[in-house]
Amino acid sequence: MTTQTPTHQTRPRTDVEMPAAASAAATSATHPEQLTELGEALREATGGRYGQVRALARATVPAELMVRDPAQSMAQAREWTRHTLKELVDLGMAGSGFPVEQGGLDDLGRSCVDFEMTAHGDLSTTVKSGVHFGLFGGAVTSLGTQWHHEQFLPANLAMEEIGCYAMTEFGHGSDVASLETTITYDGQTDELVVHSPTPSSVKTYIGAAAEDARIAAVYGQLIVDGQGQGVHVALVPVRDEAGAPLPGVTLGDNGHKGGLLGVDNGTIAFDQVRVPRRMLLDRYGGIDDSGAYVSDIEGESKRFFTMLGTLVRGRICVAAGAAVSSRKALSIATRYALRRRQFSAPGHDGEVVLMDYLAHQRKLVPAIATAYAHTFALNEIVERLQELHEMPGKDQVAQRELETRAAGLKALMTRFANDTIQVCREACGGAGYMSENGLTTLRADADVFATFEGDNTVLLQLVAKGLLTGYREMWGDLDMRGMVQFAARTFGGQVVEATSVRPLVERLIAAAARKSEDETLLDRGWHLSMFADRERHVLETAVGRLRGRAKDEDSFEAFNFAQDHVLLAARTHMDRLVLEAFVAGIDACEEGEARAVLERLCTLYALSSIEADSGWFQSHNRMSAARAKAVTAQINKLCAELRPDALSLVEGMGVPEAWLNSAMLAEDPESLARWTPGAPA
Repeated sequence: MTTQTPTHQTRPRTDVEMPAAASAAATSATHPEQLTELGEALREATGGRYGQVRALARATVPAELMVRDPAQSMAQAREWTRHTLKELVDLGMAGSGFPVEQGGLDDLGRSCVDFEMTAHGDLSTTVKSGVHFGLFGGAVTSLGTQWHHEQFLPANLAMEEIGCYAMTEFGHGSDVASLETTITYDGQTDELVVHSPTPSSVKTYIGAAAEDARIAAVYGQLIVDGQGQGVHVALVPVRDEAGAPLPGVTLGDNGHKGGLLGVDNGTIAFDQVRVPRRMLLDRYGGIDDSGAYVSDIEGESKRFFTMLGTLVRGRICVAAGAAVSSRKALSIATRYALRRRQFSAPGHDGEVVLMDYLAHQRKLVPAIATAYAHTFALNEIVERLQELHEMPGKDQVAQRELETRAAGLKALMTRFANDTIQVCREACGGAGYMSENGLTTLRADADVFATFEGDNTVLLQLVAKGLLTGYREMWGDLDMRGMVQFAARTFGGQVVEATSVRPLVERLIAAAARKSEDETLLDRGWHLSMFADRERHVLETAVGRLRGRAKDEDSFEAFNFAQDHVLLAARTHMDRLVLEAFVAGIDACEEGEARAVLERLCTLYALSSIEADSGWFQSHNRMSAARAKAVTAQINKLCAELRPDALSLVEGMGVPEAWLNSAMLAEDPESLARWTPGAPA
């Protein structure tokens, strides 16, 4: 295998310019935002433990670092991203999760918030930062020893040695356990030999591999004394200081993508590349001085999932990035809808503002309510991540629950982001299709978040496995056959235990049970009971379907028979957790206008979910047809009630207008007529 200079090895110097709208926004960003009183109160109410971190970023990061000209070429976008990331690092928006000894804050929760705040800007910068600090740096921090920390983290934090995360191969993405790259220990030289034995074992889509990375965290099958020990990670230098590929390393460029043009994704192939034994990240398993494999964790599968579990932060960050993308799109579309007029109507002074149409409210306001629900759910899991990190010892059940929730939120929020950005694009008509208005670039960049950190279907299956085991066993210990067999041993009580709710929720549900149906449409306890009942029923019937196929010889067919039901169980579980997080978040708020608005948003979120699943609730005798009609009528009423607060609602979602990078919002309202409602000719 020969070395190959990547397509973009030579970095051309390019003029990095801001779009006109961004230039104006940068000027305005030097002054405090002018928020409505309600908008400011909503930001404070949704800030959580890291609210001040978010507020500091909004107050100090200039807009020119958060917006990029969408007309840039790929080469220009990559250069702009490099420059911008260095500026953000200088502002302290990186490395929070690193150990204090290496210059970090040892705060995993804050590192997620740093990622989230970076995602308010151009997502290429966010992903570039996430690969270098979160994935490569996170692997060294979580899987390495003190020696690895001292040797590699200072250079990582200072961006003196760009790292990449070489997991995905042409042949395997979500199925990490089946990766083909080999890491073979040579006892005679005390070295690891990293090799790509087949074309399908070549690493691909690796961020920073095409141009910038000098070292890679390489996932591969560790082989010691002829025996496979499962997937492990080795640190492998891939470029010299001049940027040329090292001997035995073949680097390529994935080229132009559908989005994230500023990220230099590439391919890496290894031809018997040798590195010292100590380059193995061996916190959970390694090779001792005698050349023998040693680990405190018994079982290859358990060891593998312990290693992956330490990297749960990545899924939380991707969920946070997707949530921010949703909020940005809703902010653009709502602000536009408050200014754009279309069609005259009797009794109205001139043409009607888009936001006054019920159909437009139904597009945006329930989605805003869901975005708020997701904000509280993210606050909860970020804070829980840090709580577990600070705890002495390891609560394995709590860790499994965290991993399961992170997988589910990532699937839930990336799906919502892609759907919502498209709705917002359509809600802005032809203006929404213009690149300078921000939505098409956002749609293209956020699209791949559904694939990052695990395919969403696979992640929802992991959620279902966690439910079946009550988080008492590792995901990986259950293959398809094992999952079916476990369902056969599961009794109803175990399922109920796995889906039990917190005391606040139990009190609300109990109170709702004492009320008549006419009183409960707006009752929080009724909403919670509907979500919990749906989850419980779906999970128990999924168990029943799996149990019925437990004796099948073909484990794939046995699992495949109930896969749709398993995925539904995971989704209803996550819906319940999000609603509960919303309820708990409101409960922690002080009384006042912001709390009252959040209560209405929570009701809208709950009823919108019930309406979307109206067929299920009616077919399972949980709701009558008349009740379903009442739900729809109430949603319409809530949209109308929240309409006067539309600007405050999007302000409360925390995206400064100067960071939206939408030219149509910089226009004088009287000149908006140039933005036509149809597609551009």
